[in-house]
Amino acid sequence: MFTSMSGSLRLGTLVAAAIFATGCAVQSPPIVAKEPAQTVATQKAAQQAVASQAPPAPVLKRKIALGRITNETIYGRSLLRDQHGDPLGKQVSDLLSKALSESGAYLVFERPDIGRLRDEAQLTGDAQTLIGVDLLIVGSLTEFGRKTIGETGFVSASKRQVAFAKMDLRLVDVRTAQVVFATSGAGEASTESASTFGFGSQAAYDGTLNDTAIRQAVSDATSRLTTALASRPWQTYILKAESNRLFLGGGKTQGVREGMQFEVFTQGEQLKSPQTGAVVTLPGRHIASLRIDGLFGNSELDEGSVASVVSGSLAGYKPEQLVVRHGGTR
Repeated sequence: MFTSMSGSLRLGTLVAAAIFATGCAVQSPPIVAKEPAQTVATQKAAQQAVASQAPPAPVLKRKIALGRITNETIYGRSLLRDQHGDPLGKQVSDLLSKALSESGAYLVFERPDIGRLRDEAQLTGDAQTLIGVDLLIVGSLTEFGRKTIGETGFVSASKRQVAFAKMDLRLVDVRTAQVVFATSGAGEASTESASTFGFGSQAAYDGTLNDTAIRQAVSDATSRLTTALASRPWQTYILKAESNRLFLGGGKTQGVREGMQFEVFTQGEQLKSPQTGAVVTLPGRHIASLRIDGLFGNSELDEGSVASVVSGSLAGYKPEQLVVRHGGTR
């Protein structure tokens, strides 16, 4: 009888071991956290790598302003909020303004809160001098959402929270109202928790994933925008001419350095195209080459360069009839 009971115990132990082994065998593999296609760190590393390999050249900081940036998704909407109470749209506007400023490729001017600036200027009695911009950015947050992905095994479980955001931007020429460029930016953020036999990490709702996904979408859109505009040639103008000495707009913060050479062209004639109805600027004529002899100014808005003519002549032309380019085609 004792032998029989011992055998039963052994058999029970073997069955329990088999069940445990089977449970471990069917346990789902853990989910491997997947990074978004373009994280903020990856984009910044790529931009620094390109900048370190590229030869020194002027960087034309285009004057740009933010226009309408709104939330067009159902997230964050409420019957108690109108179009002016759009916290998510304001968040995207602030992040986009910060990303454009940090890119080093733009002079960013305030437009969404221009009314507050005007009120403050009136309180202090200061005259507000606004600077016009070349380009206006309009757009919206067009996709935003969250989902939870989970897998459950015999003794284990895992859960991953994922937030996704997408924004669409348009770049508009303020003089013609033409959309000169359109792009999108997407971002994704996730967090994961796992447990075995009820033990392990536990994750509640993580609201910061929303902000991270939106920030990555903004960074992605800004990177695409800057890359597209970088193909345009650097161009500036002659502020004043004194004998053989010329004063140009653009200085140190735009990448202008002493010893650089620039080309001077006549302003091309502007004609209205019967085909499109738009004003077309004809190519100008190369008349001279300049060398940068010095720099002046204290900020991006008042910086300039001092140049001298090394070949050709500007005789017979007024400064407003000429344009200065870096690496211009003769």
